[in-house]
Parts: sequence; structure tokens; C-alpha cells
Amino acid sequence: MTDLDPHRELSELVRAFRVHLEVQRSRGAYAAEAAPMPVPSPALVPSDLEVWAPAARSAPVAPAALPGEPSESPSRAEMQAMLADVSDMLDEPRRAPVGPARPAASAPAPGGEPVPQHRASRMSLADIRAELGDCRRCKLAQGRSNIVFGVGAPDAALMFVGEAPGFHEDRQGEPFVGAAGQLLDRMIEAMGWSRDSVYIANVLKCRPPQNRDPEPDEIAACQPFLAKQIEAVAPRVIVSLGRPAARLLLDSNAPMHALRGRFRPYRGVAVMPTFHPAYLLRNPERKRETWDDLKQVIAELTRLGVRSPRPPKA
Repeated sequence: MTDLDPHRELSELVRAFRVHLEVQRSRGAYAAEAAPMPVPSPALVPSDLEVWAPAARSAPVAPAALPGEPSESPSRAEMQAMLADVSDMLDEPRRAPVGPARPAASAPAPGGEPVPQHRASRMSLADIRAELGDCRRCKLAQGRSNIVFGVGAPDAALMFVGEAPGFHEDRQGEPFVGAAGQLLDRMIEAMGWSRDSVYIANVLKCRPPQNRDPEPDEIAACQPFLAKQIEAVAPRVIVSLGRPAARLLLDSNAPMHALRGRFRPYRGVAVMPTFHPAYLLRNPERKRETWDDLKQVIAELTRLGVRSPRPPKA
């Protein structure tokens, strides 16, 4: 078995280390992780990665000379110069990598949920209302009195999405101000919130004739504005009120009794479908189920670290 030349082995190690540092410096990296490099199992590693798990050999194999490097073993003076170069590289101050700065990582919110970092880049509610303008995008514009955009805190943690304006909403230009709105106010207060601390909007911004269900072309015209409202407010939880709102947000044609009572996602936001207050006025026996849904919302907000302004009712 051929004896290894310690002098040659050390010189080759230094030369390889110099090349490694040059490559790292060209990438803007000047420090290494403290953790040890994992060594893959030889059985799972392709042959071109054998360098990470070399097999035993009967005799050492001399590495190929690097481009521009002499193939013969360097002198002691040359090796000392190489070691000095390596020492200088290690002593250089760290510099940030060249290239565009990375975006700030999302800070974990209570409960481990990521906090959105794009608030400054998205449209404000005022911008969205200005874009909506004197909307004539569908046939509902012909019979409306007012556009009903939305109301409440622009950065509310809790958002309610209903179906469409009714008679009183059309007259006043504000969502949920009739009898159903009064019931919704009591529901919100029972949760420990108030009308001005949440955000309330509808799928449609104009009243359908005789309060009929929204039609597909009307939903298609209004949906982009609701999506922008949700993005602008960035709520932690959405309560969808009634079947049309749930179907739009959850992209589901399931009946209301199959949708309600369980959280589902809308673009990363938890949505709790429940009955519309107008339906509850006609079917008061469903109020208990609705309150059960709202108690789940209270629990989810608590899990996310969001506290209501006042303690909710038991």
C-alpha cells in the first residue's frame, strides 16, 4: 500500500479550500452554518455526489490539477503563502450578498398564524370606493337609490359579509340598517364587539328588485370589489351571512345546513358560514344554532390572540 505524503495532502486540502472560499465569496457568502454538514447514505447518493460519502479505496487517487494551477506539489514557501491567503479570506468582514434585498419574513402572530406584510401595498377602502364610482356594471344600477359599499373599522379583525342591500339599506346607503340589521347588531354585541369595531359588507352593492337572490351576472360584477374590500381590511375571521355569501366565498353549491357550523378557508382567512339575520327573523328557532356558530368565531379569535373590546356573553 502506497504511503500518503502529508505535505502533498495538506497542499491539496488548502488548494481545494481556497477554491471553495472563492466560490462562496463570488456568491456573497462569508460565513458558514455552525451545524455540521449532513452526510448522505452512500446507498441513496448518486455517483456524482460520492464526494460527500467517499468509499474506501486501496490507494489514494491524486486529484486533477485545477485550471491554472501546477500539477506538482508546491514548495513549503508556496504552501505558506496559500495558508496566508486563506487566513486573510477568513479575516475579511462579512458583506451582504449582492442582489435585491429579500422581503421581510412574516412575523408569527399569536397562535402561530403569519401576519400579512403587504398592507402598505394594497388598496385602501377609499381607493376601492373611488374605483367603484357611480357603478353601471350591471342592470341593478337602473333601479337603485344608493350604492351600499360597507361600514365599520377599516382594519377590523372580524368581518361580516351579507347578501345584498334591502329597502332601508338602499335608502340610507349603509348595510344592515333595517330589522335584520338590528338583529345583527345584537349578535355582534353578544360577541363582545360593536358595529363600529367590525367591518360589514355585502356581496352586492345595489338592491335587487323585491329583494330577490343575486343573479350570476350581478355577482360577477360585484365580486371583484368585495374581494378587494376583504384584502384591504385583512380580517382574521369572516362570518358569511346566508347562502349567497357562503357560496361565493367558499365556491360551493352545498345547502346552508351543510355549510354552516364549520370553518372553511377563503384566501387564507377562516370563514364561518351561518344563517342570515333576515332568515332568523322568519325562523327564530335557528338562533341557537347561529349562536353556536358565533361562539366558534369567538374561540377562533381568542386562539389567534384577538380580544373583543368587551367580554362576550356566556
